[in-house]
This record gives sequence, structure tokens and C-alpha cells, in this order.
Amino acid sequence: MKKLLSKLDLAEFTDSFYGYLARPKPLFMQGDSKIHYRFIKELMQATSIKAPLEVENLDIPLAHLSKKGILKIYEIYSFIKIVKYFIYLKTIFLEGNLSLWMQKIEIPDEIKEICKYFDEKGELKSSIDEQFGAISYALGKIKEETSTALRRLMSNSKLSNYLVDRQVHYINNQEALLLRGGFNHVIKGSVVGRSSGGFFYIFPDSISSLKSKESGLVDKKEELIYKYAKEISAKFSKFVHFLTFVNREFDKFDAYFARVTFAKNTNLEFVLANSGHDITISKFSHPALGSPKPISVDFDKHVLMITGVNAGGKTMFLKSLLSAAFLAKYLLPMSIDSTHTKIGSFKDIVAILDDPQSVKNDISTFAGRMHEFSKLFAKKSTLVGIDEIELGTDADEAASLFKVIVEKLIQKDIKIIITTHHKRLASLLATNEQVQLLAAIYDEKNQQPTYEFLNGTIGKSYAFETALRYKIPAPIIKEARIVYGEDKENLNDLIQKNIDLELEMKKQSKLLEEKLEEAKKLKIALKDEQELSKLEFERQTVKMQKNFNKAIEEAKVAIKSKDSKEGHRALNRANEFKVKAKKINIVQKSENLMVGDYVKYGNSKGKIKTIKKDIASIECEGITLRVPLNTLKKSGIPPKKRRKITITKPSATSSVTLDLHGQRAEEAIENLDKFLSDALINGYDEVLVYHGIGTGKLAYAVKTFLSTYPSLVSYSDAPINMGGYGATLVKL
Repeated sequence: MKKLLSKLDLAEFTDSFYGYLARPKPLFMQGDSKIHYRFIKELMQATSIKAPLEVENLDIPLAHLSKKGILKIYEIYSFIKIVKYFIYLKTIFLEGNLSLWMQKIEIPDEIKEICKYFDEKGELKSSIDEQFGAISYALGKIKEETSTALRRLMSNSKLSNYLVDRQVHYINNQEALLLRGGFNHVIKGSVVGRSSGGFFYIFPDSISSLKSKESGLVDKKEELIYKYAKEISAKFSKFVHFLTFVNREFDKFDAYFARVTFAKNTNLEFVLANSGHDITISKFSHPALGSPKPISVDFDKHVLMITGVNAGGKTMFLKSLLSAAFLAKYLLPMSIDSTHTKIGSFKDIVAILDDPQSVKNDISTFAGRMHEFSKLFAKKSTLVGIDEIELGTDADEAASLFKVIVEKLIQKDIKIIITTHHKRLASLLATNEQVQLLAAIYDEKNQQPTYEFLNGTIGKSYAFETALRYKIPAPIIKEARIVYGEDKENLNDLIQKNIDLELEMKKQSKLLEEKLEEAKKLKIALKDEQELSKLEFERQTVKMQKNFNKAIEEAKVAIKSKDSKEGHRALNRANEFKVKAKKINIVQKSENLMVGDYVKYGNSKGKIKTIKKDIASIECEGITLRVPLNTLKKSGIPPKKRRKITITKPSATSSVTLDLHGQRAEEAIENLDKFLSDALINGYDEVLVYHGIGTGKLAYAVKTFLSTYPSLVSYSDAPINMGGYGATLVKL
């Protein structure tokens, strides 16, 4: 773990986090990370929670308790601090899962009672019993007398010439004065130490009797403390399971609280690692960088190959991806746009970054790299970062070797991030559909790296430009270009043209996205305006209805009072409100649709021929349809000229029926017209219309209408078994 943190430049960051813990613990939290994340997010919303006090590791004291051992008083107080903290948490207002968690922690009354024995300094209270109180009082008096005696000595004019300072020094828990040589002429005492300046720490004989009394009282106090430690340990032994549980829960809460406090104090966000292996990072800043340029990348393939300019940020980009995955794995906060970030979950994170060459172990750079690669074949669900993959051997051989190695690792579901300057290796791997290319961009105009990256292309190394930037003489660079060769330089130019083209495309794409965003905002604004108009219409309708009802009531009152003229006036006013309401309603229903408008009906386009009440007749690709007005949408594009329509029939024997029994002729024809329109749209070529025999008027009206129907093929009386003269079989 420490080695990986050092390689990723995260050691200082994690050390800062450790400072927020009440006691040291591993970064990894056992259990379901989703549950941990839920508690952390709830704690982020909570306010004014006191931080837990520092507590030592209690594994050994718990082992002693399980064997009926006696704890030291400071070990007992460590348990008391934990219990008191949970008592505090149970009293404050917490919501959701935090509240449920605290409710499940039931603290035994005996443990609560023991908590009352201790003061805030972790010492037994003087009030625990009379004898303990008396000893504590006597010790206090002796300390006062000792302090008074020392002050009296320091005020002695004879001793003042020998005093180095006027402080009471504590040497081996004994009060002492710091004196110059020759003090023995004016004071008697024991030398208990020497200062770095050659002065003497003197314990005066005049306070030895007080110290002797104090020592006796301290011994008695220690006996009482041991007695209470023994009693409390015996009680604790009965609750060893509870103490083990509460100790574990304290560690869990401490891990959550430290993360939340660290995140709030440093303005960082949390990302929960998901179950997949895809990595989508938005605006991540590595914590080791002072003024970082945030990185964003969508890494959804098995291999990400980063090429491009020297000193262009490739290695830091690689470290950033590994660091983001590491921080998500251990639920540590980071500088990132968490809303648009998704990071997969990996069992292992491996960083192959440095030169493994070792004289001590007799291993070369390449041999060391091969040793590290050999370990990868035994791993699964692993994220690997390899910096300068070609390091230490022949370029052409390395390209062939690493192509095969990388492809085999892909088969083992290992996700790999690679940086390289080898165009041959990049070109070999670029043909693999599981390899994603990323190029570090160089600003040729200003002759410096931009620390930005371009997806989907191979980048130039710009070795000559970098050497020139670092003061290598220009004639040497010129000669090197000649040695490098014209063909290879042309290849570099081709790569640069590809990069320039990609950048221009991205620029155009960004402009289009901005225009699209403006159009979306305009659409939302129009929708809001429409909603406001609708609300205003409803408000006006309600107002009209109220006025109408009020006028009717006034008319009723006038009629009852036999004032016929006033009654008529009130009725006229009511009718005026009703007419206005109808006009508003008509405008609202039809909106801007009128005869001659081009409209859409479902996926079809047509032109309105007539509007009758809420029904419109539209001409749609040579067919006249009668449809509800509210199903139409206005279209500014005229329908195309009539074309041949091929309709797939539902089945060879399919048919639909319409029953017109009991309907008036006008109503029946209106329903028949709509029925036939729907039949054509649904692709039916044969339908059956029931009209009955009766007086024959309805049958005559049906057949007269069919005779003029534009899409009719034929019609005839139905067979006997299908209704005979009481039905008509229509073919379309």
C-alpha cells in the first residue's frame, strides 16, 4: 500500500487524512461499500457534530477482559470515552440511517453508571468515596504548601544571586530550582540534574518532609485506584461482548466522520466505485499538483494508450487515472465533478512507473519490467498503469512483444493504461477494437505543451522541439533532423495534420452543442409561456363561470321579487358571460388551426379541408380522414404528393366490423367515415358494416355514402351467415 501511494504521489494526501482519525486504522473499510457511501453522504448533510476524542487501540485490553484480567485505569477510561461519545450521538438529532444505527446501540445501565466515576481528564472523581476524597484533598493541600515554600525560598535575598530563573522545574517528577554554582553556602538540598548551560537543578531539603507526606498519600491513592480498576474490570468482563461491539462501531463511525470532515475542510467530493470496469472521469485534479489542469476522459475500453509530446503531462495523466480509481476504491474524497463521473471497481491497482534496475539484485531495467509483467498474468479485475512501456530494450522487438502481452492481458479482463513514444507499438495496437488512443497536444505556435489531450489519435513526441526549448543548440537540432530522415518527418507531419483536423472538428462540435443548448433553452421558454397562457385561460374561464353563476342568481332573485325587467337584464348579462366563455373556449380548443393549414396526424401529414365542432377532415396522401381536432399538430411543411402506399395486411382472413343499429342517418355516416379512415390506416382491405333492414333508410344512406367514397374498391350485401341484407361487406 505505501509503495503504491508513493508511486501515485498520494502519500502526503493520505497522511493529511490520517490526521482526522481518532485512532490509526487501515484505509480499507470492511463490508458493503454502498452502505458505507450512504452513511458518508448522510453525515455530509449533518451539522454541528462534535469530533470523537483520540482513543488508543483496545484489542489487547479486550483480550485481557476476556480472560478476567485487570485493566489499567487509563485503559478503562479509553472505553469510557467511546461509550460517552455514543451516549452523546444518541442525544443529538440525526436522521435516516444514522438515526436507526444509533437506536440499535443499547448501552447497559451499569456501563453508564461507571462513566460517572471519571472526570474530563480521565481521572477518578474525588466524590467516588470519602476516603478517596480525603486523600485527594490532602494531596492538594501539600501541593499548595510545597509551592508556598518554594516561592519563599526564591524570595530570599541571599539565594537570589544564585537563581538562574524564578521557575519551578520538574525533574523526574520532583520540584527543583535552577541555581548557579556555590549555592551550598545559602541553601541545603540535593542535586537532581544538570542543565545544558552547566547549572544545577536542586531539590531543597526544606520541602523533603512535604514530599515524604505526599509520597505516602500517593501510595494510598494508587491502592484505591487499583481497587476501583479491579472492580470496574470485573464489571467490564460481564459486558466484554458489548465492549467489543461498541469498539468496532466506534472505528466505523470514526472512519466515516474523518472522511466527511476531511472532505468539508478541503472542499472535496466522494465517488462510489460501481460494479463495472468503465471509467468516466470529469474534472479530476490530482492532490499533489499545486495548480492542476483538471482532466476529463471517457475510458470504456480495455486499453488506453497515451502518446504525444515529451513533458506534456502523460505520466501525470496516467497517475491521475490510477489515483481516482484508488480514492474511489477506498472511499476517500477527491477534487472531481462527481455528478458526471463513474469509476469501476477493481480488486487490485498496479502501477508500473519507475525504473526497476537494481545493482544489488543484479537486475536490468528490461528484466525488472518483465518480472513485474509476469505477475499480471495471475491477476483478475485489475487496473494497471504502465509508464514508458518500451523502457529498456530494442524498440521494434518491444513493439511486437508488448502487442502480444497486452492482447493476452485483455483476454484476462485486465484494464491497462499505457504511455509510450513508440509509434510502431501504437500503430500495432491501434487496430485492436479494445484499444483507445489519446494524444498529448503540443502548441506549435507557442512551442510548448498544452497539458491537454485529444481522443482517438496518435501524437507526435516533439523531441526536437523539446530539446530546442531546453537550450540544445539549433545547429545540433538541424543536423539531427537530417539524420532522422525525411520519410519519418513526413509521418510526423501527417500525424500533426490529423491532430489539427481532430481539434477543428472538436471546435465545430462544441459550437454546435452551444447552439443546440440555446435551442433547448428557447424551447423551454416557449413551453413555459404556453403553460402561463393555459393558466391564464383557466383563470379567465373560472372568473367567467363565477360571473355567470352570480348573474343567474341575481335573475332568480329579481324574478321572485316579480321585477321581470330586472330579471331579463340579469339573464342577458349571464348570457353575455356565457358567450364570452364559449368564444374563449373555441379559441383555446382550435388554437391556431384552421382550414387550409398543414398538419400532422400521427406519422402522417395532411391538409385541413373542413372543421366541424371538434372534428376535422384532412386530406392525407390522397385519402380524406375525419379525426378529432385535438389529435392534430400544426406542420409548416406541406405533405408530399400522393404516392403509392404499400400496407402489410394483418392476415388473409382479417376483418373488422361496425355496428350502426339505432343511429340516425347523419350520425351513422359520420361514424362510418371515421371508421373507414381508421381501417385504411390500419391496413384493412375488407370490413363489415351492420345497419339492419328496418325501414331501409339507414341501409340506403350507407350505400349512397359508399358510392362516393374515394378509396372504395367495391361493396355488396353480406353473405347470409354474416348478416345478409342487414349488413354490407366493403372492400377498400
